[in-house]
Amino acid sequence: MPTFAAIDIGSNSCRLAIASVQAHKLKTLHEDREVTRLGESVFETGVISPEAMAVTVKALKRFHKAVQAHVVDRVRVVATSAMRDARNSEAFRAWVKSATGWNVEVISGLEEGRLIHLGVVTHEPGALGKCLMIDLGGGSCEVTLSEGGRIKQMVSLPLGAVRLQQEFLRVDPPAKDDVARLRKFIDRELGRAEKKMGKPHVSVVIATSGTAAALAEASSSLALGLEGKKAAKKTAKKSVPVKRVKILQAETADVRRLADRLLKMNDAQRAAVAGIGPRRSEIICGGAQVYASLLERMGLKGFRYSPIGLRDGVLAQMLADVDTRASVAKTMEAERWEGVLEVCRRYGFDPRKAEPERLHCVQLFDQLQRVHELPPEYRLWLQAAAMMQEVGKFMNHQGHHRHTHYIIANSEIFGFSPVQRAIVAAIARYLGKSRPELMDRPMRAVPVEEHTHVQRAVILLRMAQSLNQDRATAAVKMRTHIYPKRVVMELVPARGGAELESWSLKKEAGYFREVFRRELVVEVA
Repeated sequence: MPTFAAIDIGSNSCRLAIASVQAHKLKTLHEDREVTRLGESVFETGVISPEAMAVTVKALKRFHKAVQAHVVDRVRVVATSAMRDARNSEAFRAWVKSATGWNVEVISGLEEGRLIHLGVVTHEPGALGKCLMIDLGGGSCEVTLSEGGRIKQMVSLPLGAVRLQQEFLRVDPPAKDDVARLRKFIDRELGRAEKKMGKPHVSVVIATSGTAAALAEASSSLALGLEGKKAAKKTAKKSVPVKRVKILQAETADVRRLADRLLKMNDAQRAAVAGIGPRRSEIICGGAQVYASLLERMGLKGFRYSPIGLRDGVLAQMLADVDTRASVAKTMEAERWEGVLEVCRRYGFDPRKAEPERLHCVQLFDQLQRVHELPPEYRLWLQAAAMMQEVGKFMNHQGHHRHTHYIIANSEIFGFSPVQRAIVAAIARYLGKSRPELMDRPMRAVPVEEHTHVQRAVILLRMAQSLNQDRATAAVKMRTHIYPKRVVMELVPARGGAELESWSLKKEAGYFREVFRRELVVEVA
């Protein structure tokens, strides 16, 4: 069975998780973590410092050795807030490529939240009800409202612990004026989340990442009066706990008391609090204020900590991509399809109008499999292109295929990576008079190894479009017969006949012959 590795290059730390597929589920084989503070200089100067780059690359080299030792089949490396903001992110990506051979994928805040959500709902049974998820990392904070394992609302806020520390809390202990500016900034950003989500009535609040773990453990320790030398010795021995037997949770009132108390301590005193430790103590103040304000503002009773993170979501998606029998595959398919429908709704296109064309895409893909030889994932890419092909009319009816390409390629569509969006956008682009050319701008965004696949998918979508010329009548039915040198399409007329569809399909015969090296013969039954 395949073995996967997921690497999360965060603003505060880098994490590695290696897992193998066993009985359609993931079994963790190895985990590693290194605090690198990649975003520390980014949030101050706008660039990643050479020192932070060197520390991170050193950690990635160690991860690389672990990946080789476990004979990993596929590696996915994702980077988050610091890399999104850094002006010199390309230089760092080039260094990582030369040192490890890995391509670093910089993901958006919403994609980060989606992957974390996918990991949580895959591993946490309690997250399948109505749930609010909070992930506060080094550079950003993602808040996700989920119901039945589906994302309902999500917002990504620039409220990461390292970012807030660098921008607002430069002295130790924090000055009153700095704290006032920090709270004002947090309130402004949380106002955006409240405007979008309101006060969500949820059964459970799940918080991930190190800040949540530290707050949950520290608030309970302070409530029990465990602060002091005993706690300091405990955290010195185990400052970054990997596994916990007990369930870590915190109530809103306790988080607020802890957050305000931490502001009055210096770094050494914060490090002595059980659950925080010396490395977390440097950045805990800002993150604690975010949690306290968020819980209060949304009327939440508290949160439960989950050790699941971005790396788990990346692994879950890798599993879904290769194993259609895995439960997460159905979750991914539903999530992707909901993302497609959301784009249609956002740009004023009724998805029901494209449904007959989508069904014809599925039929053509299935019946002509011996001819097109496309990878299985193109079945979904084709359907997505069919559904979104007219969203460009939102901008202008004239040349709307160009606008459709732009919208698909640049929209945040849950479940689709930037490369996958580029492929879907290219398929939807060439439904007019133009044909895919290697040097076209839409094709330059598509990996070279996918160019032939895109060409073949384009002709299938054009054929599906031809079969839906007259939307006022019932959809035309079809039967295909495949021969060594030709493909015969037999059209079964619906109400109103099939003359228009037959004429339109015959216009595609030349392009069909050019792409598939077979004649396309169209007959009306």
